[in-house]
Amino acid sequence: MAQHNLGTVIRFEVVRTLSKRRFWVATLLVPVLLIVVFLLVFLSNTATDETEGAQKDAQFSFDYTDASGLVEPAMVKRLGGKEISDPAAGIAAVKDATVAAFFLYPKDPATDTIKVYGVDKGLFANGQYASVAESILQQSALAKVNAPQLTGIIQGNITIDTTTFKDGAVAGGMNAVIPAMLFVVIFYVVILLLGGQMLNSTLEEKENRVTEMILTTIRPTSLILGKVISLFIIGIVQMLVFAVPVVLAHVFFRNQLSLPDLDLSALVFDPQTMIVGTLVLIGGFALFTTTLVALGAAMPTAKDAGPVFGAMMLLIFIPFYIISLIISDPGAVIVQIFSYFPYSAPITALLRNAFGTLPLWQAIIIIVMLFGISAVVLRIAVKIFQYGSIEYSRKVNLRDVFHRRATP
Repeated sequence: MAQHNLGTVIRFEVVRTLSKRRFWVATLLVPVLLIVVFLLVFLSNTATDETEGAQKDAQFSFDYTDASGLVEPAMVKRLGGKEISDPAAGIAAVKDATVAAFFLYPKDPATDTIKVYGVDKGLFANGQYASVAESILQQSALAKVNAPQLTGIIQGNITIDTTTFKDGAVAGGMNAVIPAMLFVVIFYVVILLLGGQMLNSTLEEKENRVTEMILTTIRPTSLILGKVISLFIIGIVQMLVFAVPVVLAHVFFRNQLSLPDLDLSALVFDPQTMIVGTLVLIGGFALFTTTLVALGAAMPTAKDAGPVFGAMMLLIFIPFYIISLIISDPGAVIVQIFSYFPYSAPITALLRNAFGTLPLWQAIIIIVMLFGISAVVLRIAVKIFQYGSIEYSRKVNLRDVFHRRATP
């Protein structure tokens, strides 16, 4: 009977949630917004490329004075400029719009400021004056360097290949971090979007005054466990819905949207890292789910549960305030506290796991802690729901719950 009740609860909760219009509105809102953003980025990039191409091909007249003697006259002449001797005359010509720009090169451009004067063409277009003035000086300096190797080094035409080793093997580097960071993204998306659903999974019955009737046919343990399992299933459905537009955008519109050109074959899926990430993700999700279900069972209304719910949501963002320590100094006291405090442990552990600063023995302790506390909170949620089924007007007193549990 218990197994039958559990399956009934899971089926009922999943079907009820998936059949609600507001669930799909909230779920599809993120993909729709992503599509809109992708389209805006695509249109923006297209317009930017056209503008940059037009600026790159634009020609304008300019004068210059060169106290340094570095500027190559032949180069300037090809660009449509000419040298003059009087800076005041150059500035006056710009003011009168006789020429588009005037460049004043000082005696020592390395220490003194290069003065650029131009006819106003708008904030964005005005940047081309300084770019041309700088390019002329750089190209003139490079032309005076006779060694091709030095010219290449000055221009930055060098390639550096860095190889690091971990435990005697080549380390994955960023290619190993990216797959593990997906667990962080999944955790945030699921918790933020399902948090309200977790809280209302037990509050709804209490607000509708039907808990007593439900408990006459279904055991409290089966009811709460069924709700938790159904939330896992709903979370998987949401993740699949969110992933579709991202995958399609990356596969078909990567170049148009200027998305990172990830070579999936180069990604490193370290077995230990992926297993630890999966277990921490599941354990963290289970802890927050059971806690929010217990919170919903203890509170008479969603308004009463709001402040505690907000505080719990805040806990998952706190580790990002110390992310530099998590990466560079995982042994810091604050990092260790966040790693073992249950409600900050999931994100902290996932970040440390992604950046390779979480030893296996610490990962095992954290995983056992998350699953263990989740089981304890689940039992407490059952007791709270069972005891609080008749508490429609006030919060459930935990001391009364435990006292009642202790008495035969």
